[in-house]
Amino acid sequence: MSLNNRYQALAASIAERFGEQLHQVPSICDELTYELDKADLVHVATALRDEPGFAFESLVDLCGVDYLQYGESEWQTRSATSSGFSRGVEREVIVPDADTVFDSQRFAAVYHLLSLSHNTRLRLRVYTGASNPPIIPSVVGVWPSANWYEREAFDLFGILFEGHPDLRRILTDYGFIGHPFRKDFPLSGNVEVRYDEEQGRVVYEPVQIEPRTLVPRTIRDDNRYSDEIRKFGDGS
Repeated sequence: MSLNNRYQALAASIAERFGEQLHQVPSICDELTYELDKADLVHVATALRDEPGFAFESLVDLCGVDYLQYGESEWQTRSATSSGFSRGVEREVIVPDADTVFDSQRFAAVYHLLSLSHNTRLRLRVYTGASNPPIIPSVVGVWPSANWYEREAFDLFGILFEGHPDLRRILTDYGFIGHPFRKDFPLSGNVEVRYDEEQGRVVYEPVQIEPRTLVPRTIRDDNRYSDEIRKFGDGS
């Protein structure tokens, strides 16, 4: 990681101020990213906002992440398959299960901070731990803009934010089942919604979409895909 002088100074200040509370994560884009325990989140966030040396007054974004099968890809294949591409071809209803035991680093919330005073940016990542449902303290009291961001992460990933003043769905329908951005949620969803003119109301029905994938599952090894032709096409 190669940081400019300003960010090197910021990293040194963070290390001196927070010590082992913040663990720096290697970056390939020359940005500062830190991981911290969720028990320290509100305290650290408040200090990053209020202390003049940091002055991260603005929470630009907060997003949920599901690291299920992180680093693995069933889509990367050199042969035909009739068993892969599970989210695209398998019909399975996935709903939150109170008995599920999560990996402690499956779900996380990522916070993107901006200091208008110093023109610097910082990223924090907090894992939810093994709790089911996943729970992280709310930072609405630190940055009010977190209100809708936390509702979005709750809606799409099922992450609960303890202390949020009004935690409810924000993008999906009131009766939506499950959390659509979880990696085990089926691409076709669980139910279909339509307006029935005869009944004069919205009705919910089982999904009628035939599970399928829109990418080819057979990779042809002919001269169109040779390395020489690819390099020629790239102008090299």
